[in-house]
Amino acid sequence: MDISVVVPLYNEEESIPELSAWIDRVMNEHSFTYEIIMVDDGSNDSSWEVIEKLNKENPSVVGIKFRRNYGKSAALFSGFSAAKGDIVITMDADLQDSPDEIPELRRMIVEDNYDMVSGWKKKRYDPFIKNKTSKFYNATARMVSGIKLHDFNCGLKAYRNKVVKSIEVYGEMHRYIPILAKHAGFNRIGEMVVQHQARKYGKTKFGLERFINGFLDLLSITFISKFGKKPMHFFGLMGTFVFFLGLVSAIAVGANKLIAIANEIKAPKVTESPYFYMALTAMVIGTQLFLTGFIAELVSRSSSERNSYQIEKTTEN
Repeated sequence: MDISVVVPLYNEEESIPELSAWIDRVMNEHSFTYEIIMVDDGSNDSSWEVIEKLNKENPSVVGIKFRRNYGKSAALFSGFSAAKGDIVITMDADLQDSPDEIPELRRMIVEDNYDMVSGWKKKRYDPFIKNKTSKFYNATARMVSGIKLHDFNCGLKAYRNKVVKSIEVYGEMHRYIPILAKHAGFNRIGEMVVQHQARKYGKTKFGLERFINGFLDLLSITFISKFGKKPMHFFGLMGTFVFFLGLVSAIAVGANKLIAIANEIKAPKVTESPYFYMALTAMVIGTQLFLTGFIAELVSRSSSERNSYQIEKTTEN
């Protein structure tokens, strides 16, 4: 199969038929063999009924339905797991991504030998706040990862199949899939300017909680990328440094007391010095950090249930 199109969606009953027909037209014009994997992330409208109807009309449309809303990352993970195409395309279901971009995205993978190609919505039709937060995230992600992309969170992306089978997307990590791909060893990451269209139906799912979660996930992925396999390199180093800083301080406080005694100079008790307690606290914190690193080395960073989602049903072909 040439292409798998993965479409995560939540309450997009109005746009799904139009998107499916649009993708179908593009695929037929270029004689691609394909599948459209629509992942219903616990919609509470009639999105699933629409998907079932489309599946009966066109067996190339495959549906996966979550029992409840897990988030876009969970939907992408399940879609990636089911994808059979040599090239995997992801796009949002709100018609803001254009399926007409698919042939060029595929060409860049096949002919230009990229592992993945990320879309860049150079001209956006998103709300002002979403635009500004996206620019902040993109600038931060570029600085942290070293990947020179303008739009990490663009929903329109293309991957080799082996890329999506090698990465684990969870939390809000869909924002940073290029970083996950690079961490998995896929360094040929390209970018393509794509058309961004104004939302035709429904309303944006952007909210304050996504801003906060996205920031926390950026910290998580940065830590995991650098210290995921060797947490002791972080916690152990920090713990050792803090412990010895406290130890040296404690020795200095004690030495100062001994020197005063040797010179018959009246000096306050060691326990009356605030520096003694600061040194003691530093030694305790250093020990805790070191033990945290040791325990982290014994625990796998990947929980076996991290991507255990309750899929209620799937379409049958």
